[in-house]
Amino acid sequence: MKKTSLSLLTIICIVISGFSKVCANDEITFWTTEVEMDRLDTQREIARKFTKRTRIGVRIIPVHENLLAERVTAAYAARSLPDVIFHPIDFTIGWGEAGILDGRSATEVVNRLGEETFSNGPLNLVRVPEGYAAVPIDGWGQLLLYRKDLFNNAGLAVPDHWDRILQAAKVLHNPPLIWGFEVGTDPGQTYTQQVFEHFALSNGVRLTDSSGNIHLDTPQMVQVLEFYKALAKFTPPGNIYWLHTRMDFLSGRAAMIIWSPFILDELSGLRQDQPVVPDMAKGKKGFLARNTGFVSIIYGPNGAAQYGQINYLGITRDADVTKAKKWVEFLLTDGYLEWLGMAPEGKLPVRKGTLGEPNRFIDGWMRLRFGVTTRVRISEFYGMDLVKTIMSGMDGLDRWGFARGKGALISRVYGTKVIPEILKRFLNGEISAKEAARMMERRVKALE
Repeated sequence: MKKTSLSLLTIICIVISGFSKVCANDEITFWTTEVEMDRLDTQREIARKFTKRTRIGVRIIPVHENLLAERVTAAYAARSLPDVIFHPIDFTIGWGEAGILDGRSATEVVNRLGEETFSNGPLNLVRVPEGYAAVPIDGWGQLLLYRKDLFNNAGLAVPDHWDRILQAAKVLHNPPLIWGFEVGTDPGQTYTQQVFEHFALSNGVRLTDSSGNIHLDTPQMVQVLEFYKALAKFTPPGNIYWLHTRMDFLSGRAAMIIWSPFILDELSGLRQDQPVVPDMAKGKKGFLARNTGFVSIIYGPNGAAQYGQINYLGITRDADVTKAKKWVEFLLTDGYLEWLGMAPEGKLPVRKGTLGEPNRFIDGWMRLRFGVTTRVRISEFYGMDLVKTIMSGMDGLDRWGFARGKGALISRVYGTKVIPEILKRFLNGEISAKEAARMMERRVKALE
């Protein structure tokens, strides 16, 4: 009878929703911003496999990303943080400095799995004195999408340099049929910051100078502002953000946009809930995918860069450290490809493989299938050129401030949207480029 009772307890602890107190010593809590039902199902399945192997239960708690900071702050104050938090880089350094994350434990996981098995960029962005504030799990590099068919017909070069981008925008601009280049102009949207920051990084503009001082009032920043304003002339009027650029590109009304790889799903034409280019009405499934080119690294007059977004697994100060580290390690080993498979077009492997199989996860990711009504491999649908393009940028992904220890400040910059606000005033002609650069530096310094 006693043996039966223990077996039942094990079964109860494997169920990851609604734990009883009897399981409290054998479970950890995992907060995730992957809240869609199909993705939650995947995470629960990974947790079941982990529990079966370790007898450690995992309670999956979905938290919407826009509520994550608030929930974490409240839990920190109450000393009731979850054991592990899946979160974007925007919060990592700030939470590390606040004592919310346990950088020592994260570093031990990275060292145990093998530092060299991770892409350099995602690790460098969260480097702290004790090692790393959290463990990178997936990410994406921002892409410039362009209509290859239109470029070929007009004899235009691949738009990977500023001058080529501007030339193509001028040549292909024919509103209202097609806009030359749609940039973000909505001051209330993070998307505007992401697009602007990509171009700023490509011209060597960083948040700080070599001494760590905020330094945005530079000739290079003035160049970025003037270039961005030139592109905005080929953008529809009004406050444009990600929804407009995506819809216009998918409907054939934009020659170039900046977007994340998550658009690959819609671009494929395999979804029935998205508009398609008129040519596809003839039954040419995949027309837009075949005629879209991708640029990962943009070259400006004074630099080159690819903006990236990385997601991390943070082990918290309140965690059961031993169990939490096992869960994180499992997610990055036996559970990794299943995790990436939730949305392979936007979840690129930041861990390339294992010490014994250096390309295990890259090779596995290429075999994953995306789509909704029809599922295919990315490499089969888009070809190996795209796979190489989006994977090649992972080592060099860049962001303002994180590598210079300004992650907490960047969280405030993104939260207040101070950069898009000033940018919009410049685009409207209220202030000059020089005034905008000076204002950006002053306002960001005030947030420190």
